[in-house]
Amino acid sequence: MQQLEMFPKDIRIERVDPEANMYRFYRLRLMPDLFGGVSLLREWGRIGTQGRHRIELFEDEGRAADAM
Repeated sequence: MQQLEMFPKDIRIERVDPEANMYRFYRLRLMPDLFGGVSLLREWGRIGTQGRHRIELFEDEGRAADAM
């Protein structure tokens, strides 16, 4: 098992259970925006698809990391 960084900026989690036909992913990513803030991108869905996403805007990286 790989150990995560203290404050990661990109996390991807997968859950695979072939017997239940479950192939899911969840991703959290911090990205700087054009106005000096930071965006938290949340993506989720079935592995192999684009899935769904939601973007939240924050004033600084610390607040975005707290929400992550």
